[in-house]
Amino acid sequence: MAKLTKSPRLNYLLSQMGIFEPIDVVNHLPRRYDDYSLTTDKELEDKQRVVFFGKLASIPKYVKARKIDIVSFDFITSRGRYYRIVAFNRRFLVTTLKVNEEYTIIGNYNKKQNEINFINFAKGRIAKKDALKPVYQLPSDYPNYAFHKMALKYLKELKGKIGTPVPFYFCNKYRLLNKEEALNKAHDPDSLEDVRQSYRYLKYEEALLFSLKNQIIREENKSLKKTKKEPIDLSSCEKFLSTLPYNLTEDQKVACSEIIEDMNQSTLMYRLLQGDVGTGKTLVCFVCLYANYVRGDQGVLMAPTDVLARQHYNNALKLFEGTRIKIALLVGSTSQKEKREIYQDLADGYIDIVIGTHALFSKGVNYSSLGLAIIDEQHRFGVNQRKALLDKGDHADLLMMSATPIPRSLALSIYGDLEISTLYTFPHSKRDVTTQILTSNSPKIMKMCEQSLENNRKVYVVAPLVDYREDGRYSAEQLFARFALKFGAKTGLLHGKMSNVEKEKVLNDFAIGDVDILVSTQVIEVGIDVKSANLMIIYDANNFGLSSLHQLRGRIGRNNEHADCLLVYDKDDEDDAERLEILVNSNDGFEIAEKDLSLRGPGELTGLKQSGLPNFRHLNIVDDIKIFIVARDDAKFILNNKNDDKFKFIINKCKWEVEKEDIIKA
Repeated sequence: MAKLTKSPRLNYLLSQMGIFEPIDVVNHLPRRYDDYSLTTDKELEDKQRVVFFGKLASIPKYVKARKIDIVSFDFITSRGRYYRIVAFNRRFLVTTLKVNEEYTIIGNYNKKQNEINFINFAKGRIAKKDALKPVYQLPSDYPNYAFHKMALKYLKELKGKIGTPVPFYFCNKYRLLNKEEALNKAHDPDSLEDVRQSYRYLKYEEALLFSLKNQIIREENKSLKKTKKEPIDLSSCEKFLSTLPYNLTEDQKVACSEIIEDMNQSTLMYRLLQGDVGTGKTLVCFVCLYANYVRGDQGVLMAPTDVLARQHYNNALKLFEGTRIKIALLVGSTSQKEKREIYQDLADGYIDIVIGTHALFSKGVNYSSLGLAIIDEQHRFGVNQRKALLDKGDHADLLMMSATPIPRSLALSIYGDLEISTLYTFPHSKRDVTTQILTSNSPKIMKMCEQSLENNRKVYVVAPLVDYREDGRYSAEQLFARFALKFGAKTGLLHGKMSNVEKEKVLNDFAIGDVDILVSTQVIEVGIDVKSANLMIIYDANNFGLSSLHQLRGRIGRNNEHADCLLVYDKDDEDDAERLEILVNSNDGFEIAEKDLSLRGPGELTGLKQSGLPNFRHLNIVDDIKIFIVARDDAKFILNNKNDDKFKFIINKCKWEVEKEDIIKA
């Protein structure tokens, strides 16, 4: 690994951002640009950001009021207009600024007071070539100017070495820059037009590569044909539904019909079932597993974690009680003796439904007649993993589930030719969950914990990390120590580094009442169903994607009583605050997911966001939907002309990346 700077501390910070090589530096683009072009001061709007060049017209005056330092002074612009400048907590300005000297002042206009709320300044006039200042997403203690300087350095070193994946055919057709030009103009623009042209290329490249990889995957899946199946006896399915203790919603009925109709086709089913937390996706998948059993085939339900697989298994035992369906659980911690028995029973056709993790497609597993494979939280599995599972049968139907719902128009763009069923309505009333943003030192946190315990309710405490890191983020172990010190043995700890036996024990203790406060990482995001939990506290909430936060919030209020979600956030970043406020104001998973996509900006750090939605570096799937649609059509054109030499490089690149991503996920 290259040492990118002479500073070990800065190298460490870069490594935490996933930046190890010069090419990583130049690919980390500005999140925004501060424009220091001078503002014309005619008809200024309230709160408008302004940049004025002129002279200091009075000695800066300092006043201390209620723990706030206030510095004010008069300023006359080069156009001869006077403004009062007010700066908060900038006492150094008293000795720094001199009367009659020239400065460029940046601030926000307060129309009511006809004054400027100070943001920053520069001595003298800012040169036109320096008027656009790139601002990067960086750790708080990494200087912006230092990263910009390093990016320019490595752009020079990499000159002539940065290839352009987009075929020249399309660069010429759309008058796009090449990639090296685009990166140079992104880091060192002379104008906003430079920025626009840079991102025209970068967004198109990202959309084209994503769409092409997506369609390569679809081609692989469509090439799989299933053998002729017996039609599903719908009357048997209706009879089973009549035995359930509750009625399906209209959305659930439609989804079941769409899926079963696909299962009756001669072509392979490849469908996504999406819906908000609590809309009943699991029940739909169990109905489809029953339909698959009716036609005489075996079914599998694959979950990303042992915890979720065990919960699905227990729910299936209850739901299919009274039927002749034989169900097995196959996870990594299953004993060798049990595995051998399950392997034999699956091969002999004795087991009808098997529920588990990636162990379901391990080498020793063979199915007598696999007809339906259901994958929960589909984004956590690679394409090759899914294909390995399907290959266990004579090309079984595939149903994937996702609890990150997005509007159909966006889903079609993201998932390409994938068929989609969506659950919008809830079996019961929507959950009554109130969300607040608090700082970590708020006394409200412990007070609300105490109230929950007094009312015999349970509490989740979530951290972004398992153990201590030097970047200041909270860890589960750190918070466990804090809460255990106050609440004692009623506090439990859960994270991904624990053994399956340890995880199962703490979850069972939490469910039956031996543990009342569960301190955890994001492993509880899906599947955990403890009805008495009514409080969730998420530390460093800005480290999670909005959709992930919404999933976490879905773990509380599951008994239809009031619940509270506390988002703990100590920093002062307008973008992060804006994102978190969306959760305060909305409980609609579709709206949240769409806004999550809309707010993702260029160069955004992914942190620990695992929402299941694509995390584009440059594209904004909502605002740039037209680019996405054009690129999607171009990807189809490329595959229709795959033997054309000018497209072979990008096709091979995408195939290699698909294989690489699956190896990583495996």
